[in-house]
Amino acid sequence: MMTRHIAVVSAGLSSPSSTRILADQLASAVEARLFERGEDVRLHVIELREHARALADNLLTGFPSGALAQALQTVADADAVIAVTPVFSASYSGLFKTFFDVLEPGALEGKPVLMGATAGTARHSLVLDHALRPLFSYLKATPVPTGVFAASEDFGSNAGGRLAARVDRAAAELVALLDGPSARADVPPARKLQGSTEFDPDAAGFLSFDKLRG
Repeated sequence: MMTRHIAVVSAGLSSPSSTRILADQLASAVEARLFERGEDVRLHVIELREHARALADNLLTGFPSGALAQALQTVADADAVIAVTPVFSASYSGLFKTFFDVLEPGALEGKPVLMGATAGTARHSLVLDHALRPLFSYLKATPVPTGVFAASEDFGSNAGGRLAARVDRAAAELVALLDGPSARADVPPARKLQGSTEFDPDAAGFLSFDKLRG
């Protein structure tokens, strides 16, 4: 039986955190998809808050130590990465960025990465495309087409189905990428408006240019 190693990187600062909750949901969905294919799974969770001081030391000395060195090696050795960050000042957190800054060059090259982000409001949802996707593209990783953003209201009981649909779609895409970039995913179809996997500016309360002009 093939064993897949998935590194789960969570940059949440509190315990528990919504970032870790989303990371766990993504990991569980990927694990379930791989089990369906008859593959064994090893999830390796890395809580960056536990390595904050070591990351600062790494920036100053140029060398990782102890548990941080092991965490960096875990990401380098993984078949795929799930990376989730809280949003600060409309971008990924400094802790999140520092971790990927100190990875060895080429550690993510060709590696599938499922991106996730959390924030208090849906107005930050574009962080996936304007911050995270360029970061992982620069690192020569292979980001999955669907990133997963979760605002505070997405964790409520009334919105859980919409978040679950996005999580399931992204997990299917990550699993497909494990077979190579040209593999076709058994991906649930995207739904529009309620339950959409895409950001809907009208539903979020934004005015289009045409409405402003009129």
